[in-house]
Amino acid sequence: MSFDEKLNHLVEEALREDVGDGDHSALSCIPADARGKAVLKIKQDGVLAGMDVARKIFAYKEPVSVFTAFKHDGEEMKYGEKAFEVEASVHTILQCERLVLNCMQRMSGIATLTKVYTDKLKGYKTKLLDTRKTTPNFRLLEKEAVRIGGGVNHRFGLYDMIMLKDNHIDYCGSIEQAIERAAAYVLDKKPGLKIEVETRNLDEVKRVVAMAKGKVFRIMLDNFNPGQIAEALQFTGTDFETEASGGINLDNIEEYAKTGVDYVSVGALIHQAKSLDLSLKAVPLP
Repeated sequence: MSFDEKLNHLVEEALREDVGDGDHSALSCIPADARGKAVLKIKQDGVLAGMDVARKIFAYKEPVSVFTAFKHDGEEMKYGEKAFEVEASVHTILQCERLVLNCMQRMSGIATLTKVYTDKLKGYKTKLLDTRKTTPNFRLLEKEAVRIGGGVNHRFGLYDMIMLKDNHIDYCGSIEQAIERAAAYVLDKKPGLKIEVETRNLDEVKRVVAMAKGKVFRIMLDNFNPGQIAEALQFTGTDFETEASGGINLDNIEEYAKTGVDYVSVGALIHQAKSLDLSLKAVPLP
């Protein structure tokens, strides 16, 4: 499914959850044919995210709605600014209001925090990855917000990459067996699917390097400190991408970047982000 197809599914389910058998607040006091206009007001500084999503939400509900953007995804936003204006049926505006705000507030919070992290990486080769530590059924937009904030999306789910983590390895019996079985599976079932393997110590790194060239494309260095990362990179060479994961935060991310590791993954981008304050207010039509 494309991004737009996934978004349409998300919007459909979210509106069904919220509207149920009818928006009785609006139905009770607003004529069905009433037209209206509303403006999104920014009430907190940060990085704006979700503009394109908001436009698509209104268009999904009412294709002839008129959406006028004053700012764009990824731009810095300041208190008191206006992000967009929409003209549509009043019922459409009221039914979409909370969904638009929930998406944009959450996405802007994630994009803002991601930008703080990526600013720390300026001047280094290291790139910032997100994780699967996401909100069920909202991963699509949380990862989009990371991208808007300047981060790089890791795998979206269990289906678009093989990641052999500690539990896979332990259930399999050894890191070598897990890699061999995964590589055979790819050849037989999913040609082209990439394999990443998690390592827990330098010995495992050496074992992967010794037998997985051409099979594994990235080695995750899990809970390695910067000194251990630097030592591991002496063995990985250019045959493998490298990813540092675990315990990385704003206070130490530069120390990891200084090692030359290709990627750092930070679950906090999403699960520690705070939603930003936005509001959608009615504008009287002339």
